[in-house]
Amino acid sequence: MPVFDTVLWDWNGTLLDDAALCCELLNTMLARHGYAPVGSMEAYRQVFCFPIETYYRRAGFDFSRHPFAALADEYMRLYTPRSLDCPLQPDACAVLDALRAQGMRQVMLSASKRENLQQQVEHFGLRSRFDTLLGLSDIYAKSKTEVGLRWLRESGADPARIMMVGDSEHDFEVARALGVRCVLFSGGHQPREVLAATGAPVIDALAQLLPLLAQLAAE
Repeated sequence: MPVFDTVLWDWNGTLLDDAALCCELLNTMLARHGYAPVGSMEAYRQVFCFPIETYYRRAGFDFSRHPFAALADEYMRLYTPRSLDCPLQPDACAVLDALRAQGMRQVMLSASKRENLQQQVEHFGLRSRFDTLLGLSDIYAKSKTEVGLRWLRESGADPARIMMVGDSEHDFEVARALGVRCVLFSGGHQPREVLAATGAPVIDALAQLLPLLAQLAAE
């Protein structure tokens, strides 16, 4: 296994600890529009998935009554200002700094709209830790695969030397489409058993990434 030289990071749930806020806002919107709330964080993590349109359906929204585009707009109006009050995941900064000290290129690949992603990353003082920020062109978050593939073509990066770190089945699917390795973090938007079912290594703390990368590189 070649030594990794690039880490491709997911943002929401992986570095930004925003799952509790997302659960709260989902329950708020469901109740506001006359649906039963999903309730607990555990229940939220069971229904969360990509694409976001499917997640909203699983949560209980009827798009014939409340169109998806209107719900997505409403959610972002609620989420965007409050996301700046979310904490980073434990050890996020320490892990980013340790990887940078090793000479690792770090790229963020997010399903967030580019402008929102830029605002959040700059708010948390993380911009200098990343070589590139990659986000989507709209708020409907269907897939970041195309964005990642374009970056691979333009950057000339070797997929065999890239590790993707995310917190969802979708991150695993994106990594597979890009031809890169993947590690999944259980502290985000989907439960550990869902992540483990992909067959990817699962870590329960970001600090576990450093020894895992060393171990995989030595195989």
